[in-house]
Amino acid sequence: MKSKIYLLGLITLFFISCKKEDSIKVTTNDYCAAVDTVTGIMVHDIFSPPVASRIYVYPNIAAYEIMAQNSTKYESLQGQLKGLDSIPKLDPKSGVNKNLAALIAHIEVSKQLIFSEEALGKYRDSLYQKWENENAKEFLVSKEYGLKVADRIKKWMGKDNYKQTRTFSKFSVYANQPGRWQPTPPAYMDAVEPHWGEIRTLVMDSASQFKPIAPYPFSTDKNSAFYKDAKETYDVGNMISEKLIAMEKNKSTVIPEESDIATFWDCNPYATVTQGHMMFAKKKNSPDAHWMNITKIALKKNKSDFETAVFAYTKTSIGVFESIISCWNEKFRSNVIRPETYINQNIDENWRPQLQTPPFPEYTSGHSVISSCSSLILTSIFGDNFSYIDDSEVPFGLPKRPFKSFKQAAAEAAISRLYGGIHYRAAIENGVVQGDNIGNYLNKKLKMLKK
Repeated sequence: MKSKIYLLGLITLFFISCKKEDSIKVTTNDYCAAVDTVTGIMVHDIFSPPVASRIYVYPNIAAYEIMAQNSTKYESLQGQLKGLDSIPKLDPKSGVNKNLAALIAHIEVSKQLIFSEEALGKYRDSLYQKWENENAKEFLVSKEYGLKVADRIKKWMGKDNYKQTRTFSKFSVYANQPGRWQPTPPAYMDAVEPHWGEIRTLVMDSASQFKPIAPYPFSTDKNSAFYKDAKETYDVGNMISEKLIAMEKNKSTVIPEESDIATFWDCNPYATVTQGHMMFAKKKNSPDAHWMNITKIALKKNKSDFETAVFAYTKTSIGVFESIISCWNEKFRSNVIRPETYINQNIDENWRPQLQTPPFPEYTSGHSVISSCSSLILTSIFGDNFSYIDDSEVPFGLPKRPFKSFKQAAAEAAISRLYGGIHYRAAIENGVVQGDNIGNYLNKKLKMLKK
């Protein structure tokens, strides 16, 4: 009897020793959560739209390059993005969990790009502990490879001219020269990222490859195109104000549609609130963050797998990055005065826009360029007429908005700048063309899917 029990024990031990540990599961939700964590830290740290685009794009590329290793579906971006090469090759027999390594690389590159490293460090460490408890061997080999790729991406991104632009001179304001941009209330901030046009592009030939048509010549003549454009922004602003006053008078809770649209797409991380002698920042998404969240919404609605998630985030973030370089290059080249300044000087000194004017020149509209480009990229991935509910601004107290397609959302984001009183129509419409040109170019130029 004892011998049988002993034999049974040996057999049990044999099967236990032969049983393999389960592979660590890393899902689309995990990747989206990592991007959301970085977004939350960026909102806290108050990064400008240009810098935010840089924080999004490099971690996504790091994850994508791991995912593309030995893939039958996805092409590496080496040789397609300027200067990107020498990504460490993955031995298919190494035991590396690609999804896990990709997420590790994303987090590690993100950590170097933000200010609040401790916050992301805590998030990372909690995941590392969880993964190590699940399968230590797989975690350690995957981490080792993920860190190698992250290090290569860090070296590559270090050559994009970002550090050099930190030392360039501040933007000069010439208040005595009519038509040029001037700081706007309430904070009268210096111009944000005046040298962003000198950041290395990833796919475009140069920052000026998709240079828009010139803005209208500055003029205070009431018959000029410039004055008429400014007068339209003024009139639309007054129309919305009248509707809001009527709403209050009638004790209605129905906010005018134009006001709703302007507020929903505000996306101004520099918006401030003044109370007495104190001024503090309102926490808001940037346009980049809004379109990253739309990407997440599409992925979850489509029940996309991990690889599709990394692909969609990477391609969209490349589009946002290139759009902002192109747009900022034009902003500081044409250096156009904002509607608030022009209207106060030439039409109505007491007029204020519904939205706070962002601290950089007017032409072209950044949201128009970014949104148009992003909508074309997302349409190329998920198809046209992809309806969804946008909850991007819910954390900031705004309701959800439904859209029938990415293009409809982009068109609404563009016109919101007129409703908000922060752009002229020319900057909006020409910004849409600029974004369309960049989006179509990237869709044609980038070869991310194998035939």
